[in-house]
Amino acid sequence: MHFSIEIGPHTDLDSLPPVKDVYITMLPGGDYKETAKKSEDLVKKGFNPVPHFPARSIADEIQLKDYISRCKDGGTKQALVIGGSLEPIGKFDSSIQILETGFFDKIKIGIAGHPEGSPDISEARLVKAMMDKKPYADYIVTQWLLDSQPIIDFISKQSVPVHVGITGPLKISSLIKFANIVGAKNSINFLKSNFNKTLDLLKPRDPNDLIRKIRDYTSNFHIYTFGGLKETNKWLKENNYA
Repeated sequence: MHFSIEIGPHTDLDSLPPVKDVYITMLPGGDYKETAKKSEDLVKKGFNPVPHFPARSIADEIQLKDYISRCKDGGTKQALVIGGSLEPIGKFDSSIQILETGFFDKIKIGIAGHPEGSPDISEARLVKAMMDKKPYADYIVTQWLLDSQPIIDFISKQSVPVHVGITGPLKISSLIKFANIVGAKNSINFLKSNFNKTLDLLKPRDPNDLIRKIRDYTSNFHIYTFGGLKETNKWLKENNYA
């Protein structure tokens, strides 16, 4: 199995587990130059950096071209192109717009997948967006989920590899909080129906529960650590995943 993780532009690289692919976020209000610099630092340490390109957080073609150039000059060969924040800061309001610029030449492209939908985008718009982006995509990275069936159904409809989003070993109470934030309704219902006791809510949930159910459908898993990098590192090593 292949695992990747996600970090922020200020994460201490000495704390990273020995996985090859490391995604770097560019959150709303963030500076793309910091993400590009972190990508360069990762290359120097032998990792394969995958910087986020959130369309709605990029002002225009000039900024986009500069961001891509900085990443390429630093040795980056892969990118995750997403819509990002709800409100655009400039002319781009969807990921397809920055893909259509043609600036990502010779870069492996990942796009976002939403097996449980999105609280900000209608199902019809999500379907159309996926159809529009597919010609540019080498693979799909999904939102993180806990219920296996929506993931299996989603994978069955795709023509490119799917990297399934999972979380590190977080407490159930924390997972419910983050699921509410991203609008993962099925995962929220799954958690609430399977973990009703207060004691259960305080226990870390082992990601292997989900992996066992879907490993026949994909061997690629993308870990959202939510700040729990130390716990994720320990879990990867204990399971001989890294």
